[in-house]
Amino acid sequence: MLLFQKRFHEGLKSGAVRVTFRRWNTARVKAGGRYRCHPIGVLEVDDVSRVQVQDISEADATASGFGSRGELIDYLKGAPGLALSDDTELFRVALHYGGDGDRVPLALEEQLSEQDIETLRKKLARLDADTPWTMQTLQLIEQRPQVAARLLAKQLGRERDPFKVDVRKLKRLGLTQSFEVGYEISPRGHAFLKAVRAADATAKKRPPKGR
Repeated sequence: MLLFQKRFHEGLKSGAVRVTFRRWNTARVKAGGRYRCHPIGVLEVDDVSRVQVQDISEADATASGFGSRGELIDYLKGAPGLALSDDTELFRVALHYGGDGDRVPLALEEQLSEQDIETLRKKLARLDADTPWTMQTLQLIEQRPQVAARLLAKQLGRERDPFKVDVRKLKRLGLTQSFEVGYEISPRGHAFLKAVRAADATAKKRPPKGR
């Protein structure tokens, strides 16, 4: 996961923001990697290098979403850690927005109507027609985000490839998102699971028919 303040989100999506500087002890991303940036989707890392503060240019500042080099330096000084000096080492991460490759547009919907929930229930029921698997798979992904598909499949006693095919079916419904390794429940998926659990809890509280 790569975290950015909300003010950078539009720039990341448009391509105006394509560089970030991080005060990490060790690199937390790698070139070619794909990382979640909630709530906008996925970012793809193009290059990771170590630089010193004195190496940061005005062009770097603009590409990072700041109005000037001085503004960027002030921002970095506000981050937790040791004092910042010209020879302080940072990680320079070049990246671009790749969110549409790992989600369907409705995956980011967090508000579901009763009709939305009922429609999803019916679609999952059709997928479960032969052997129920949808809720078990969603719950497992919820419990074990960004875990390799082969490990998730093994936990369910399934082969990896058929398992991946089934997860793609959930993804098309906007319930899951794919990452470099494994999956996560999407905002839409979380909203659906929350609604299902609330409905199940209400149903358990109702007295049996005939009383």
